[in-house]
Amino acid sequence: MLNKLFSTVKPFLKSLLVLGLIFTLVMGNAGDALAARSGGRIGGGSFRAPSRTYSPPSRGYRSPGGGYGYSGGGIGFPFLLPFFGFGGFGSVFGILIFFALANFLVQTFRRMGEVGGNDVPGYSNPKVSVGQVQVGLLAEARELQKELDDLARKANTDSAEGRAQVLQEGTLALLRHPEYWVYGAASSQQTGLDAAEGKFNQLSLAERSKFTEETLSNVRGQLRQGTSSDSDSRGELLKTEAPSEYIIVTILAGVQGKLDLPTINGSDDLRQALRQLGGVSSDRLLAVEVLWTPQAEGDTLTSDDLLAGYPDIKLV
Repeated sequence: MLNKLFSTVKPFLKSLLVLGLIFTLVMGNAGDALAARSGGRIGGGSFRAPSRTYSPPSRGYRSPGGGYGYSGGGIGFPFLLPFFGFGGFGSVFGILIFFALANFLVQTFRRMGEVGGNDVPGYSNPKVSVGQVQVGLLAEARELQKELDDLARKANTDSAEGRAQVLQEGTLALLRHPEYWVYGAASSQQTGLDAAEGKFNQLSLAERSKFTEETLSNVRGQLRQGTSSDSDSRGELLKTEAPSEYIIVTILAGVQGKLDLPTINGSDDLRQALRQLGGVSSDRLLAVEVLWTPQAEGDTLTSDDLLAGYPDIKLV
């Protein structure tokens, strides 16, 4: 009887054992992923069209005596009247008026092309480049993390000069530690001003979604630093485990005009991309963000985490 009962229950026990092992593995991996997802973020800016003065188009040929119209008759009729018999099309003044009208039409169509369907006078849609550079470093580059932490706490991200400084100091911090470079990637896309903000936000959200928590951020002048006990306890727990293997830093920039970043195939390409991005002047820089992980002390980013979260980076 007992043997029969045991043989009946045995398949269920095996199933429970398998489920228990799976649950343990999943929860263990989830804990590692949680520990690898603290992040820092610095940045700000806005994608606003540069101001320009709108000048209404000329209405035609202005006679030397003042006013618009056909000079010579003193009648002051509109400039279209010479085409209908007042002076004749072949007269000198008729030819001048014809060219003035042609110029007016050309300028009108050109402005319509710049507007691109918008009805706001003087609106333009200039070209904007959205660039991104990512660098994967060995975890021994602790000085880099400290530099980025200090920059986040002190930077003025609410001014154009402050954001330009964030871009320069962020790229400079990476350029100072080439001996720790392991991976790299760079990309740039040129689009209209009206679509650039959406592209920039898309890239930013993609990076931020890889963080479980932004433990340190300074965005648009608002400094926030995580002080949760979870981060502290996680750090104490991991001090007895293997240290973080990598640090990943991402720099995003929205730049007026053209920005060509090289394809990363080696350390020289990565160095060139960082120099080009860091050299953008404050009057061209619309928005910038510097993001890095891990940020909290004790958090880890393993090689599996890096390759899973950043599949486009290449060995340098």
